Amino acid sequence: MTTHPKPTTAFVLAAGLGTRMRPLTDAMPKPLVPLAGRALIDRVLDRLAAAGISKAVVNVHYLADQIESHLTSRTSPQIVISDERGSLLETGGGVVRALPLLGSAPFLIHNSDSVWIEDGVSNLSRLLDAWNEVRMDSIMLLARTSTSLGYDGRGDFHLGTDGRLVRRTQNEAAPYVFAGVSVIHPCMFKGEAERPFSLNRVWDRAIGAGRLYGIVLDGLWMHAGDPQALTDAEAAILEKQKS
Repeated sequence: MTTHPKPTTAFVLAAGLGTRMRPLTDAMPKPLVPLAGRALIDRVLDRLAAAGISKAVVNVHYLADQIESHLTSRTSPQIVISDERGSLLETGGGVVRALPLLGSAPFLIHNSDSVWIEDGVSNLSRLLDAWNEVRMDSIMLLARTSTSLGYDGRGDFHLGTDGRLVRRTQNEAAPYVFAGVSVIHPCMFKGEAERPFSLNRVWDRAIGAGRLYGIVLDGLWMHAGDPQALTDAEAAILEKQKS
């Protein structure tokens, strides 16, 4: 049986302005906003370390000094900063800027505000185990729109029986929403310039080639996008801790 090396490097998206989280982000970057007593980015980095990720490249822009200072005490995973102070490059451009730091092997991309309550096996471990670079350009972690906390959108994707993803059309709903975590091969960024663009561009290319896959999160995904959603997520975490 062919085995595929698991990615050991992650890119953590932490450069956003966090406008929907105001006023909490007026003087604090969103990754440092506390959720049940722990900064959002620390929750992400703790999970990455537990899943075997040894190196995390973190991009910074808004109130970057605060994030850098906060991360100086972390030793696991190893933290490397990708500096976007000069210009905000969005998700895709941020990856292109960080590619020299990420290396030539497939890597994990994790939003710094993606949080969930586990229900059994680590979802990051499941995602890394499911990665197959022969069949895939990228694989996403998905959440069910019907059971996610704080999400009232129309979903992002349909999931085929073979694990392939297709975007919903403009006028329909889809059962799954992107949960903010994916594995991707760096070859997907070949020819892309270091300028602002969305990761959706490379994912759409992967869909066109039949090489974008997904797995469904086990547990409760929480869309902590604004102060009220953050409060609801905290209540869910505290309730889980009681049980």
